[in-house]
Order: sequence, then C-alpha cells, then structure tokens
Amino acid sequence: MFAKIKLKWRIFGFLLGFCILLLVFLWLSQIVFLNDFYRYFRISEVRNDVSIIVYHIDDEDIDEIVSELSIDGDFVADIVDMQGVSLLNDARQGTQSPSSNMRLITSAIRSGGEYYRFTTTQTQSRERRGDSQRQSGGRNSRSRNQSGQSQTESLLYVRIIDERAIIVNAVISPVHATTAALRYQLILITGVMIILSAILAIIIARRVSKPIEDINDSAMNLAKGQYDTRFNGKGFYEIAGLSETLNTTAIELGRAEALRRELLANVSHDLRTPLSLIYSYAEMMRDFPDDITQEQTETIMEETKRLSGLVNDVLEMSKLEAGMGELSKTRFNLTKNISDTIELMRELLSNQGYAIEFIHNEDIFIEADEVKVNSAFYNLLVNAINHAGNDLKVIVELETNEHTVKISVTDHGDGISKEDLPFIWDRYYKSRKTHKRAVTGTGLGLSIVKKIVDMHNGDYGVISEVDKGSTFWIELYV
Repeated sequence: MFAKIKLKWRIFGFLLGFCILLLVFLWLSQIVFLNDFYRYFRISEVRNDVSIIVYHIDDEDIDEIVSELSIDGDFVADIVDMQGVSLLNDARQGTQSPSSNMRLITSAIRSGGEYYRFTTTQTQSRERRGDSQRQSGGRNSRSRNQSGQSQTESLLYVRIIDERAIIVNAVISPVHATTAALRYQLILITGVMIILSAILAIIIARRVSKPIEDINDSAMNLAKGQYDTRFNGKGFYEIAGLSETLNTTAIELGRAEALRRELLANVSHDLRTPLSLIYSYAEMMRDFPDDITQEQTETIMEETKRLSGLVNDVLEMSKLEAGMGELSKTRFNLTKNISDTIELMRELLSNQGYAIEFIHNEDIFIEADEVKVNSAFYNLLVNAINHAGNDLKVIVELETNEHTVKISVTDHGDGISKEDLPFIWDRYYKSRKTHKRAVTGTGLGLSIVKKIVDMHNGDYGVISEVDKGSTFWIELYV
C-alpha cells in the first residue's frame, strides 16, 4: 500500500512528520518536564554552593562566604553542630529550630551523609485576606482558602561534614505561571510551525519529485520504443547525472534498433538471393530433368554453402554475445594456420581473378584458441576480398615483436569514411552505402573478430582512407 504513494507525498509526509516530532519534543521539554528540569538544576546549584562552603568551612571569614553565597544563590544556609545549634556568629534568618535541625541531621545520617527533600507550604496574600473579610458571611472558610491561598515550594538540603551539618533552605520559584505563558506561546508557535512546515514540505517535495516524475514519463516513452526521447533532469547533481546516462542509453538503443532493422534487411537480402536461385534450378530440374548440367548443380551447392555459412555466423555471433564461446587454448603454429587458410581461399576464388599475397619472415607460435583465431583471420580475409578494388589484390602481413604478434589484412577498395570508422566493429553495423551481396561470407565478420580478440585480451583496429583502401589488423599475445 505504501509503495503506491507518490514520491512527492512521501517526502511531504517525512518532512511534516519531522516537524511534528520536533514540536512534540519542545512541548515535553518546555511544559511537561519543565518542573522536573528546574528541580534538577536547582539541586545541582545548591550542591555546588554547599561544596564551596565545605571547602571554606574552617576559614575565619566563613560567615561572609555563607552570606555571599546565600544572596547569590537565593537561599538561606546555616552550619550547625550535631545537636542542631548554629555555629555561625550571625543567626541566619529563616533557619530551622534546633529540634527541626536534629530531625534533618538524623535523616541525612540515615541517607549516608546527604539528604534533601521538597516541601510545599500554602500562604494567603494580604489582598486575598482583605477580600475575604469583606465577603458576605454566606461563603464558608473553605471557599476563602481556595480563592486566597497560593503554594510555595522549598528545597531542604543537608550535608554532614566532620561532626557538623550544613543546612540549606532554598525557595524554588513557582514555574506554574511560566508554564502557562509557555503553553500559550507554544500553541501559537505550533500553529505557525505546522502551517510553515506544510508549505515548506510541499515546496521541497515538488522540487525534488518534479524532475524525477519528468524522467519517469520520458522513460515510459522510451520503453514504448520512442528512442528519440530525451531526458532533461535539472536541479540536482544526481538527477542531472541520471538524465545524461538515460540520454546515452536512449541514443545507444536507437542506434541498436536501427542496426537491427538494417541487419534484418541485409540478412533477408542475402537469404532471398540464394533461395531464389536454388528454387529456380530445382524447378528447372523438375521440368527438364534431361537438361541438368554440372554448372547448375554446382550453383545449387554453392548457394547452399552460402546459406549454411550465414546461419553458422549468426549462431557463432549469438554464442559470443551470450558468453558461451569458451576458449580452448593450445600452442600452435600461427604462420602455418594463416597460410593454410589463404590457400583454401585461393582455391575457392581461383576462377575469379583474386590475388592474395602473404608476407612473413618465420614461423610464429602462440598460446591461443586455434579455431577462434582462425575464424577471426578468416573473417578479416573475407572482408578484404568483399571490398577489394579493381586490382582484386589482398595483402596479408604477419609481424611480431617481443610480446605480441600482429596480423594485418590490406585491400585497395573504396575505403571507409571517418564517420563510419568508429562503428564498423559494432554488431549489425553496415556503412551508409547500399548493401550489396558479398562475394563470400555473411557480413557479420567484423563483429565476430571483435568478440574473439576481446576474449583473448588482444587489440584490433583499422587504417582506412576513402578511395585508397583499408588495412584491418588484430594483435595477440605470443
């Protein structure tokens, strides 16, 4: 249920609840527990002053010290012996009688040397007594007491020190009037705070939630396939960063969708042509079985191989994308592997005028997956043959250094524009030129090359210039 509440109202509820919590704490501290707080601090003050008296209790000017502390601390203090008789030179006004002092000393002894208690006395003011005397006899004495009496709270504190006792009588200022005043103030403050906090919570909630709601609306459009959607999150660093990330995601998804559609169109084209040829020749064989020639059967076989190669490349690409193509590394002769592949390709293209030159100095051995490395080179070679220039020449060069070996394949074809260069290794990518059916291969080769080289932690690249051809290369660790 809570998950269905909008973010705006969640933030509003949290902020308003925090404000209410602060107000509750303020009410408890200033109204409910104000009297307890005051008693605690009053006891602490009296204890501190008594500690000073204890420190100077044997000084000659102890009378003056007690007098000054009494004035500053708003209390009456006396030092008495264990019989309750005052030891000060000046009799303290308001001190207890010896018998009362003895009872306090006894309580302090029982409490371990320190004792305090709060007492409440009721007094009647002069104005109240005058008013009571002028009232008619119909009112009873209980009514006069209720209207004319007030309560006064005092703190009696006793500490025993070296067969002497320090007795303090401190009047606690009544906090009832203060509490009443604070209550009215807090009622006003509470009303103002709730209104202001509600307004502030709404402003903050809308400010925080609005850009997120906008991003969510744009994300819903993106989920519907509207890849031209753009995100404009503002106001907060994290939201702006999220907008940039989603914008990049939308661009990449749009490009991937465009490439997917182009792939389907190109693969459909590459499938339709051999299927049409196979169907046409099969129909001819059915209608004219006596006129079947060797060239017709070879055409059917070649087109079948082309279809099989296309399916195999699509499956291989799917495996590599899914991470299913595990490496099976062995140490093998890379030079011989490349040479054998070139010879097979020469035989395949023997009647089409292609020339493949292989430049190398020595046999090079590497630790890698021989099948996958051969597949990567084969795709580079097929790519060069498909884009060879009028000279129909392809140059393969193998060079090595201390730690790596580099395989380069060069053609003299149309080359690649600078706009297309950053994307030619991407899956499904085709240049902006009209798709044409390859001499051999399936058109997915460069994507397969990239995946295989990445699996070997190698490197790859291309050097190309329009109308001057291209050189594709891969680099693997020896």
